[in-house]
Amino acid sequence: MSVSSKLKLEGKGMLAAAVFYAAVGVVFLVWMFLSGFPFHVGIIALFSLVSAYALMRKRGWAVWFVMVCFFAATTFAAFVIYGSVASNVLLGLEMVVYLVLTWAFTAYVANKRGSLQD
Repeated sequence: MSVSSKLKLEGKGMLAAAVFYAAVGVVFLVWMFLSGFPFHVGIIALFSLVSAYALMRKRGWAVWFVMVCFFAATTFAAFVIYGSVASNVLLGLEMVVYLVLTWAFTAYVANKRGSLQD
């Protein structure tokens, strides 16, 4: 029996989205603790963890939290990419990957929003 069928998710895509948002939440929490507690990183981590929970539990309000994560991630990644263009290329590339994955999973969740309960 697969993990997505045990969690009663529609498919592997919704499981992948939930795992992505949970991983982002954990990574951003670790980043927050290691870099002197920047408030905005903690907020993004909190919204990502709530989005992961909502997607796992198939809540209807998951789409709203995913949209909040989309706008917060886009803004945050744009500023980090702009600020690290010359000094830290690896961080810039990581933010581009994070941005692309955020856009992809946001589009997927928005497309499959009918499968989420209210």
